[in-house]
Amino acid sequence: MPKKIRVAVNGYGVIGKRVADAVRVQQDMELVGVSDVISDYRIKTAVTLGISVYASTTEGSAQMDAAGLPVAGGLHQLLDKVDVVVDCTPAKIGAGNLERYREHGVKAIFQGGEKHELTGHSFVAHANYATALGRETTRVVSCNTTATVRTLTALKDAGLLAKARGVLIRRATDPWESDHSGIMNTIVPEGRIPSHQGPDAQSVDSSLDVVTMAAKGSHTQNHMHYWTVELSRTADREEVLDALRAESRIALVRRADGIVALNSTIELMRDLGRPRGDMYEVALWEDILTVQGNELFYTYTVDNQAVVIPENIDAIRALAGTVTNAAESIRRTNDALGVRQDFTTVPENTRTGSVGT
Repeated sequence: MPKKIRVAVNGYGVIGKRVADAVRVQQDMELVGVSDVISDYRIKTAVTLGISVYASTTEGSAQMDAAGLPVAGGLHQLLDKVDVVVDCTPAKIGAGNLERYREHGVKAIFQGGEKHELTGHSFVAHANYATALGRETTRVVSCNTTATVRTLTALKDAGLLAKARGVLIRRATDPWESDHSGIMNTIVPEGRIPSHQGPDAQSVDSSLDVVTMAAKGSHTQNHMHYWTVELSRTADREEVLDALRAESRIALVRRADGIVALNSTIELMRDLGRPRGDMYEVALWEDILTVQGNELFYTYTVDNQAVVIPENIDAIRALAGTVTNAAESIRRTNDALGVRQDFTTVPENTRTGSVGT
């Protein structure tokens, strides 16, 4: 049996705990442990799940000891046991960890809060898996950029994309921080055009002609994107939909199914039994999408806490070099996480009257 990729997660927060859980369900990976500086309910949950916990700093170790947590060791000891570390520490902290990872000869994945220049490579599996193979480091781009790249490169792959202009309505803060962060009864425009997501998408695919504008809304779950796309030629609606369907991490949703707003997709994920109600897919409204000649208009919602999780898993394989084919890695990840392209279509064998007829 092939040797499993040994993985560490440094930072057990919103992204880190989801990456850790995703690693645990991959047949070709082993979660060796997680590391953090906290000693509250978040890291205690890791202990209850049977995950080995390490302390990222001596101060963190002392606090964990005081809280009665079983600490397996320090971060340096964890790094000696792994092949790849996924850094999920808060923005700008990860950059300070790079030299430590290099000292231990560990390949490292960073998140979108860090600058592209830190790694010289920004990652979205569908777009540039091959260029990450065997690299020392990469950076999984932010949730909004991940969604942008997924949809635009799907159109590009079909030869349909000329240029794209997007408006992003961002959530105010992560739900777990809504007791002390975020905004109320207002919307705050980002102070520059383009907003950072457009240039960030170009760090993954430099050929994209994309401009984004963004604003922060007074809600804490999910982002909303609106896109106006100039197609490379006149196309009909079904051709565009087929192009989007070719990207396995885009799910088409419909208002006729009651999916009419952000909260609809959140409730749907819970009903489907997704861990934490997570949506790994970009949920794009099929019945809103409109084509007028060579102009395309569409809108979708993005789970800010979950959409990058599949990309982190694929990035682990790419850096480790164990799976050289992007489609194969994406298939493995999708199968393990239950990624779907349609949330509400009833399978034939479960429809009333279909059994025994």
